[in-house]
Amino acid sequence: MSFWKRLFRRRRDGELKPQRLDYLNEALALERQGDYDAALTSYRLALRDHPTDLRVLQNMAIAFTKTSRLDEAIRVYRRALEVDQTLAGAHYGIAFLLIRRGETEVAAQHLRVFLGHPPRGQDAAQWIEHAERTLAEIGGRSG
Repeated sequence: MSFWKRLFRRRRDGELKPQRLDYLNEALALERQGDYDAALTSYRLALRDHPTDLRVLQNMAIAFTKTSRLDEAIRVYRRALEVDQTLAGAHYGIAFLLIRRGETEVAAQHLRVFLGHPPRGQDAAQWIEHAERTLAEIGGRSG
């Protein structure tokens, strides 16, 4: 019966109200277990409820990348950038996927945007350094 108590919550008028699952946290937990396909299903369910949630979009793109579905990852990163053009993580992620596809000119543009508004925090320095190094490497190759 505890399952039903967790699934349904009584409203003040006594009527049962179904609760929404937290699909994002479920997906993150599934990723930690290495079950990327199940995580992607949970991300899709999360997007159904919140189609412009940037955390869902970025994590979904990362999961697609980890499962070598690069075209789908690029598509999701582009969707995230439609929502927020300054989203540093999406610019960073898409840049490296485009480099894999040989699209260095467009990748360089994304790296420049990333470096123009880099993330802050403990790990930011390593991502910034990696982006700068990569931009310098592909600079000669991108028209």
